[in-house]
Amino acid sequence: MTSSARTGFSRDEADLGALTGVRSGKRSFYPEYVRSAERLENAVRALDSISRALVRTAEGPRELVEAVAHAAAEHLHAEWLLVAVADGALQAAQPRFLVLWGDTLIDDERSLPADALPHLHVLRARPWEAEEDDPGADIVRVSMTLDGEPIGGIAGLPGSGVDVADTDLAILRVLANQAAVALHNSFLLHAATALRGKTERLSEAAERQAKELAETQQRLIESMQRQALDDERHRIARELHDSVTQDVLSAGMTVELCRAELAAGGEHAELVDQLSAAKDLTGHAVERLRAAIYALHNGTEEPPGSLPVLLERLSSVHLPSDLTVQVRIGGKPVPLPGEVEHSLLRLAGEALFNTVMHATADEALVRLQYLPERIVLSIADNGDGDPAQLRRTLQLTAATDLAGVHRGLANMQDRTHELGGTMSIRRSELGGIMLVLDIPLPLRRNGKAAS
Repeated sequence: MTSSARTGFSRDEADLGALTGVRSGKRSFYPEYVRSAERLENAVRALDSISRALVRTAEGPRELVEAVAHAAAEHLHAEWLLVAVADGALQAAQPRFLVLWGDTLIDDERSLPADALPHLHVLRARPWEAEEDDPGADIVRVSMTLDGEPIGGIAGLPGSGVDVADTDLAILRVLANQAAVALHNSFLLHAATALRGKTERLSEAAERQAKELAETQQRLIESMQRQALDDERHRIARELHDSVTQDVLSAGMTVELCRAELAAGGEHAELVDQLSAAKDLTGHAVERLRAAIYALHNGTEEPPGSLPVLLERLSSVHLPSDLTVQVRIGGKPVPLPGEVEHSLLRLAGEALFNTVMHATADEALVRLQYLPERIVLSIADNGDGDPAQLRRTLQLTAATDLAGVHRGLANMQDRTHELGGTMSIRRSELGGIMLVLDIPLPLRRNGKAAS
């Protein structure tokens, strides 16, 4: 063979060696090629194990460490395999170390294989020495790094007959370093999940507090409005009592003096009759003013449970003397919110006022029935009112604006609807009008449950 031929053969052999990692003569070329191919196959299997191990971060840190230990032990056919995180590194990572011994996973130092314990101490206390010192006794040890800093490592005892090459150590380093990143990411994932849960709970609590604050603010506004209305009612009541009522009484006394003088003279009989009628009108006006003053003074401050008493008082004291009113209570009275009792009292007072003003009645019956699921308040009279005509008037008033005329019935209907009830107009057994207010329980006020 020529020199050039020999030179060409050597170059081809060198290239093949560079490609396969084999540097040998003809006699050892094939065995080393086989060993190199086996290592390459092991490397591929190890990388596959790594990829399967490192995608388990969502399962939690322990499952991740277990998967890494199994992958490394399988690659080395190890009798035991240790994965450890250094003290002070990845402080939230758990477990801090794990040993795979046969098929058993150990995280208690007291149960470790005796020859694994020294390597645990090195990886936990001095991880930078994992590869600087010779571990001895055929032990394989590589460091685990994160951001260029050693934070633990992997150590293991390969199975008998396993020849550990540099490629095996490189694979273990890749596995260890990727495990460090995966541990850190797993902690961040679980921390973020916990933080999100806490944020959601705080958000729900904030929403509840905001709702409670809004409700409290609404109640405060309503309370302030009621207080303002109460103050204004009391002011109007004082004005009516101190000025208007006194003026009407004075006018009545003047009319009576004039009537008495004319009657004593025996003349102007027609004028005397007119003055008598005027006197009666002023008397009625005084009675209505007293009823209005009573209603203005006795508002929402009345104690709950006083509705039957208030109805008796209204019928016996605050109405004209020529209207006889009976009050009948049926069922067992139940305490009601003061605002609701006030509304029912105002409804009864308005109905009786209409009886006095429009029905020419001298007898009225107020019936209050407490039933299990509702309250029925009815006001009946023996006057000359026409139920059909009143129903038509109510419909007309509800459909059009009559500039305040005939608004009494419409206002009563609105007040009844605010309590969640209905109002009906019927013919009474006394011969006149019967107004029936049917209020369901639990009572409602302005569309909300009364409390």
